[in-house]
Amino acid sequence: MHQSYLQRRIDETNGAISIKESREELADQGRLVPYTSLRDRARSRLQWPTAPAWPPAPPGVRQVTGWLTRRPSTLGEDEHRQLKAVLGACPELATAHQLVRDVGDMLTQQTGVLLAAWIEDAVEADLPGLTGFARGLTSDFDAVTAGLTLRWSSGGTEGAVNRIKKIKRQLYGRAGFELLRKMILLQ
Repeated sequence: MHQSYLQRRIDETNGAISIKESREELADQGRLVPYTSLRDRARSRLQWPTAPAWPPAPPGVRQVTGWLTRRPSTLGEDEHRQLKAVLGACPELATAHQLVRDVGDMLTQQTGVLLAAWIEDAVEADLPGLTGFARGLTSDFDAVTAGLTLRWSSGGTEGAVNRIKKIKRQLYGRAGFELLRKMILLQ
């Protein structure tokens, strides 16, 4: 059949014959063999040279953002290595990384007195997202400094306000004050 002929031709040419050429030779002999049949036969019988290994894909934006914003102690050894490579390739990202770490330190260590210096550094760096954020902090500088310095928080109040707003949204503005009051008290 055509399989023995195909194997003989592959052996004669040391595998240098194409599927198209094999199909044409078989057609000249009056054997019409579908291209897909020859392709599948060649795939199953031939040994393909090992392809070079693809380089690893670069990390995605979300992944790098996660590395930048997480505590360094939570990063694995491989993540530290990849982050170092990314920061070495992009000096602007290294600057952003340091600024983000400084803000994280201010939040966790309650060192709001360093805020003014951080804002100056962020504005000097002229990075698109951080510069606007730093300038926005100056609009209510005293409150932000107090929030980064004092141990008191309005988180409980904000949580209650958000819960009330959620209930109001669920009622689609159709309920009066009495129904809203009952819903808030019941939840």
